[in-house]
Amino acid sequence: MTSTSLSVEAVETAEFAGKTALVTGAARGIGKETVALLHARGAHVVALDLRELASLAQEFPGVVTVAGDVTVEETASRAVESAVDAFGGLDILVNNAGRTLNKPVTHTTAEDWDSVMDVNARGAFFFAREAFRALAERGGGAIVSTGSYASAVGLPEGVAYSASKGALAQVTKVLALEGGPLGIRANLVAAGVVETDFLDTFRLDSRAYLASFGNLHPLGRVARPREIAEVLCFLVSPRSSFVTGAVLAADGGFTAA
Repeated sequence: MTSTSLSVEAVETAEFAGKTALVTGAARGIGKETVALLHARGAHVVALDLRELASLAQEFPGVVTVAGDVTVEETASRAVESAVDAFGGLDILVNNAGRTLNKPVTHTTAEDWDSVMDVNARGAFFFAREAFRALAERGGGAIVSTGSYASAVGLPEGVAYSASKGALAQVTKVLALEGGPLGIRANLVAAGVVETDFLDTFRLDSRAYLASFGNLHPLGRVARPREIAEVLCFLVSPRSSFVTGAVLAADGGFTAA
């Protein structure tokens, strides 16, 4: 088969061949779907999460797992070192780890604020900073972060979450500016509400609650994790080679209004 006769499926399968990716928040949801896509399309993957990752390693042979808290500086350096040690370098960072919080302003404590900002903004910064060095050594690469439509619009009972995702969007723009001369691209996916089991831990009506959010999106539903993972993978692929500093909405049309 000649290169000109390769099918679309074959090209997609090979598009990350020889590349090494680090994915945070990899144990479930968007993170796990991103690991699955990168792995299926030829990437070496390092998966990081606070949770148990043994099942992930079994499901995707060859994936290197790292347990750790993204809010701890040492975790970022250790994860990047794991990629370098296992695969010789780093080409892609997917900053996916995140935390949400729904509380009115008057009920949001200093501890609430700090815990959300620490994961969503501080942790992402630590990983981007460590990845910058490794990406530069490879002559460039790509960083993508899982953001939120909350960076563009205000959400009632979302003061800490909205602030953290707004900060992450601004961090992304600075990464793009400083990374450009090094061949490093940086982008953010501003996701709408995503179907997740997170709400199950504190809401008995979690499915109905999610459906109510879906009705606020012009598409009439919330996103599936795989749909957001596809956008993340696009932004770290050669197909988006001239895209950097972008905040790309994948929100079912929510912010179009």
